[in-house]
Amino acid sequence: MILKAYQNSISIKLKSTAILLFIIVLIQACSSTKYIADYQSIVKKVTIDSIDAKFEEQAYNYVQKDIRPASKLSINVPLYNLFNTKDGRYKTSDIKPFGTPPAILDSTLVEISRTQIQKFLKSKGYRQAEVTSAIKIADKKAEIVFNAKPGPAYFIEKLSDSIPNVNIRNLYESNKAKITHLHKGMQYDEDSLTYEREQIYRIMKENGYFYFLRPYVNFDVYGAEANSKTNKIDLNLNVTDPANGPHKQFNIGYTHLLIAPNPDGLPDSARYKLSKDTLNGIIYTDFSKRYRRNPIVRYDFLKQGDLYDIRNENLTYDRLYELNVFKNVKIDYFRRDSTSNKINAIILLTPQKVMSNRVEGEIPFNGGTVGFTLGNTYTNNNIFRGAERFELQVKGGLQSRIGNGAKVFSDIYQRDFSISASISVPRLMIPFYNPVLGGNGMPHTTFATSYIYALQKDVSVRRIFINSITYDWFETKSKLHSFTPLNFEYRFGNLDTSKVDAVTRFNNLYYSSLLDRKDLTLGMKYTYTLNGDKLNQLRTFVYLRAGMDIAGNMLQGISKLTGAKHDPANNDPAKILGLPFNQYTRPEVDIRWYKHLGGERQFIARLNTGIAYAYGNSVLTGIPFEKQFFAGGSNGLRAWQARTIGPGNYNRQVLASDEVRKAVFGLDQLGTLRIETNFEYRFTLARKFFGATLKGAAFVDAGNIWNIRRGESITLENPELDELTVFKLSKLAKQIAIGTGIGLRYDVQYFVFRFDVGLKLKDPQFVGSDQWVISKFLTGSRDFKDSYNSTHGPDTYRFIQYNFGIGMPF
Repeated sequence: MILKAYQNSISIKLKSTAILLFIIVLIQACSSTKYIADYQSIVKKVTIDSIDAKFEEQAYNYVQKDIRPASKLSINVPLYNLFNTKDGRYKTSDIKPFGTPPAILDSTLVEISRTQIQKFLKSKGYRQAEVTSAIKIADKKAEIVFNAKPGPAYFIEKLSDSIPNVNIRNLYESNKAKITHLHKGMQYDEDSLTYEREQIYRIMKENGYFYFLRPYVNFDVYGAEANSKTNKIDLNLNVTDPANGPHKQFNIGYTHLLIAPNPDGLPDSARYKLSKDTLNGIIYTDFSKRYRRNPIVRYDFLKQGDLYDIRNENLTYDRLYELNVFKNVKIDYFRRDSTSNKINAIILLTPQKVMSNRVEGEIPFNGGTVGFTLGNTYTNNNIFRGAERFELQVKGGLQSRIGNGAKVFSDIYQRDFSISASISVPRLMIPFYNPVLGGNGMPHTTFATSYIYALQKDVSVRRIFINSITYDWFETKSKLHSFTPLNFEYRFGNLDTSKVDAVTRFNNLYYSSLLDRKDLTLGMKYTYTLNGDKLNQLRTFVYLRAGMDIAGNMLQGISKLTGAKHDPANNDPAKILGLPFNQYTRPEVDIRWYKHLGGERQFIARLNTGIAYAYGNSVLTGIPFEKQFFAGGSNGLRAWQARTIGPGNYNRQVLASDEVRKAVFGLDQLGTLRIETNFEYRFTLARKFFGATLKGAAFVDAGNIWNIRRGESITLENPELDELTVFKLSKLAKQIAIGTGIGLRYDVQYFVFRFDVGLKLKDPQFVGSDQWVISKFLTGSRDFKDSYNSTHGPDTYRFIQYNFGIGMPF
C-alpha cells in the first residue's frame, strides 16, 4: 500500500508539473509586451490589401522577417520569453537558443517591405502599381497594413527576336517549343524573362559554347512605362555576339587528371613531375600512389573529341565525389592556342581520409527490462586501390530483467552477437558483360557475408550464416534498382530440451519449431525504389519502395532432377547437403506521400505492408524466424516496443503459468502479414539550438501483424487462440493497434538525433471497449497496470513508450 501511494504521488507530481509548465507558457504567450520599452510595439498582424489572390503568398514573402508576427498557435515566442528575459526586460546578451523573439515594430523595415512589395507587383506586370503602408498601434501592439493600388495589368502583344548568329538562332528555334514560357497575350512577368535567359544559357553550354555568358541574353521591352496610354507590351529577345567575333563551339581536347599527394592539396612543385603518357585522351598522374587508373578515369565523362557539354562536366563532378575517396574535385579548362576550337580539361582530385572507425550504441528499455547494444564499424574506402568500400562490423548486446530488488544485469535473459563484412565495388561486376553505367547515379556491386549468434536463456540458441551478391544501379536519378541474384543462408537452431515440455503445454509448438529448425536458404531478391533522392527535400512527392524475396525454387528443381521422392506435407521435406531448404515468397511495399505545407512544414502519410507465404518444401515448416514480420519500435508503431504486439488479438495472458511466462519472456511476437500506416506532421521549433536545428513532430500510427493461415504461431490444440491470430477482413477494425505521440529531431545537417514519445490509444490484445486503453491512462491507470501485471508477469504494461534513434523514422 505504501508503494502504491508513492507511485500515485509520483504520477500526480508529473501531471502537476506538466500543467504548471503549460500555464507558464500560456502566460508568457500573453505577456510579450511587458518586456519591451514604452516606445516599442510588437507586431501582431500584417495585412496586404487589394492584391490578386494568386500573388498574396509571394507578396507576403517580401515583408521583412523581423516584423512578421508569429502564428497564433506557435510556441516559439513563449519559449523565447521563458528563457531570454531578466528583470522584466529582454536580454541583450547570453541569448539562449530557444524559440524565436517577437516581431518588434521597426518603421525602417516597414518602408523596405513596402518598396519590395511594390517592385514585386511591377515585376508581375502591374507597371503602374503603388503600395502605401499604415501602422496602427494600441497597448504596445501594432498592426501593419500595406494597401496596394496595382493598376492595370500589362500584357505581351508582340514577340520578336534578334539573333545574328545563324547557328545559335537554329539551335534556339529547334529547342524553343520545349523551353519557352513566353507567348503572345500572356501577362508580363519578369520571372518568365529570367527563365528564358537561363534556358538559353543552358542550351548553349550543352552544345559546345563554352565561353557563352548570361549577359549575352537580354530583352528590349517597349510600352512598359508607367505613363503608357496602353497596357500592351512589345518584347524583343536579343542574343548578342562578343565584340571579337561570333560565338564558337568547342570540343574537348585531352584531359589531365591529377590526384594530389595528400588531403593538403597539390604543391607548386608537382607541376614539374606530371606524367607525359596519354591513353584514350587522358593523362593520369597520381602523386598519392593510392589509386589504380581505370576505376578513377572510368567516371571521367569529358571524352576527347566530344563537343563540350556542361552536363558531362557536372556528371564527372557527381560521380567522382560519389566514389567517396576524394574530399575535393575541381575541373578547370585551358586552350593551348587561341585560334583552336579545343579546350583541355584539368581534373584535380584531393584525397580524403581513407579509413574510419565508428562506435554506436543504444539502450533499449521497457517496463521490467533494461539492456544495451554496442557496435563498432571499421571502414576502408579504398581497400584495393579502386575506391572499393570495405566494412567490418562487430555488434553485441544483452537484455536483462530488473525489479524485485535484483541488481541490474543479474538476470540476463538474452544475448546477441554478430559480425559482418562487405566489399562494395563502384561498378557492375557481371561475368562476360561490362556495362558502363553512371549517367544517373553510381552503380555498385556488393559482396557481403555475416554471422549472427542469438541466445535466449533457457529457451534456444540460434546461429545464422549469410552470404550474398547484390547489384545496385540507377535507371534515372529517381529510380533505383537493387538485384540480389545470390542469397545463401545457413540456419542452425538449438532448442533447450529441458524447457520444451513446458512450452508445448502452452501451445507454442510452432514457435518452438522456428527456434529449433536447421535448414538452408538459396534465393534471390529484387527491390525497386522511386524518389529516394527526394527524401531530404521539402517538396511534394510520392516515395515507393517495393521488393520481392523468393527462395527455394531452384533447389526444388534440382531436387526433382535427382528423382528422389519427398512429401513435405507429411514431414518429409527434400534436402540439400543433408538439410531441408526453405521455399517461400515474400513481397513487401512501402509507399509514402510527402506533402510540403510551406516553409519547413511537412505532412507524411505512409502505408507499409508485406506478406510471407511458405509453399512447396516449406508447406509444413513455414516461414523462417528471421523472415517473419513484427510491429512496434522506433520506425513503426512507436507506442509499442519492437516485437511486443500481435499477431492479431494475441494476449500473453494465455500463458497461465508464471514459470512458462518467464521461460518465454522476451521472445518476439511475429506474424506472416503486416499492415501498418503512419501519419506525421513535421515542423521547426528553433533554427539555432546549440549549433543545430531543433525540429518537432506529431504523429499517429496504426497497424498490426497477423498470420495468413492457421497453425503458423500456435498449434491447433487450441483452435480458439489460433483464430485470434489469423487475418480476417471482417475483424480488421478489432485487431488494429493505434498510437499517437510527439517527437523531437536534433538536426546537425549530416545526421539527425531523434527522440519520440508514443502513447497507446487502442491495444488489440484486449476485448471490446477495453481496447481503448487511453481511457485507462486518463483515469485508473495504476489499478489497470496492477491488474495486468498480476496476470502477465514478468511482462508489465506501459502506456508510454520512449524511442531514441538516429535518422528520420521514414
